Amino acid sequence: MNRRRFIGQVAGGTIGAALVTGSSRAEGPSASGSLTRTPMVLMAPRADGIEAVWGVTTLCRGRIEWESNDGTRGVASTDAFGFVPQGDKVLRVRLSGLKPGRTYRVRAVTMAAEGGAAETTEWKSFRTLDPTASSTSFVVWNDTHINNPTIKTLHEKTPRADFLLWNGDTCNDWKAEDLLIPTLLHPGECDITDGRPLLLTWGNHDVRGKFAFRMPDMVATPSGRPFYAFRSGPVAFIFMDTGEDKPDNHPSFEGRVSFDRLRKEQASWLAKTIKRPEMAGAPYRILCCHIPLRWIDESPQDYANRGFDRHSGRSRAAWHDSLVAWKAQVVISGHTHRDTWIPANEEFPYAQLIGGGPKPEAATWMEAKADADRLRIVVRNLAGEIRHDVSFQPMA
Repeated sequence: MNRRRFIGQVAGGTIGAALVTGSSRAEGPSASGSLTRTPMVLMAPRADGIEAVWGVTTLCRGRIEWESNDGTRGVASTDAFGFVPQGDKVLRVRLSGLKPGRTYRVRAVTMAAEGGAAETTEWKSFRTLDPTASSTSFVVWNDTHINNPTIKTLHEKTPRADFLLWNGDTCNDWKAEDLLIPTLLHPGECDITDGRPLLLTWGNHDVRGKFAFRMPDMVATPSGRPFYAFRSGPVAFIFMDTGEDKPDNHPSFEGRVSFDRLRKEQASWLAKTIKRPEMAGAPYRILCCHIPLRWIDESPQDYANRGFDRHSGRSRAAWHDSLVAWKAQVVISGHTHRDTWIPANEEFPYAQLIGGGPKPEAATWMEAKADADRLRIVVRNLAGEIRHDVSFQPMA
């Protein structure tokens, strides 16, 4: 393999928000008669809510209904301009105003723009993040590259957690627009957010191809940008976008990318974010990004002769000082298709942990749990064998 918006009324006093994508082309339902083409995917979990995204087959309206475990109920059904959420490809609804650390369940209601047909999904449960919790858990996938056997096995083996991080390279590239919805919202024909809401970081392959600019339509993040930060229990997380693995002016990109500017913007944001009280005072501190910031061989690359970055030197140069000042403990990445552990040293006081590749024999998943005593991250292959088992003590 070549590796390389929006305030809405909600019953019960909470707030809903919706962003809808797709053209205004009106057609009938699919040949199967269904209005929806994917499960309702729960993305971008936050302490005060979540975002629901699902694919549709025709021009539809939609809403989200929710219930809490204490019986409170609500509906999100208004977008930024006073419309009911509408779209012919994807519907998105953002829930806000919920309480931290609470269990909720949601379902999507989809209605045809014409004809009166309607569909309601099954209820799906999730738990809002809790910055004050005594513990947290998360799981990590990376570099699935539309390898459906790998995705199916990962889905089967990965346990429930506070969130699932899909750490980049969901695809090979976006040369065909019709790849986006099944790849991102129904990967391997699995409902991957059943029991584990989804967070995503962009990989270098996720930004390739003439339809890559459509990916933000399908992917929700807590901030609405490809970089964000939050606290879950004793862990502070920072998620960054490492961009491409070659310079912006590489001819293969055909002028479509501008990641040097994005890295510079993220550097400024990072320097401020690490000073936020919940980030500066966290017992554990993790950076997640697709391309590693460290690698075992950092020799210069011949970009004109199929060379590419195994580590993101441009990102590291921009972010290193802030990561050292923050006392980041570990960077979790993918990209190399070779699961690797690089301990911290004097020059780089943050360790580097890297997941495996897309083929079943190379794929891995990470399971992490943190409490007052330690942060433990275990990397397993698809056979369940432990590849790496690392632990961190809480910061003083």
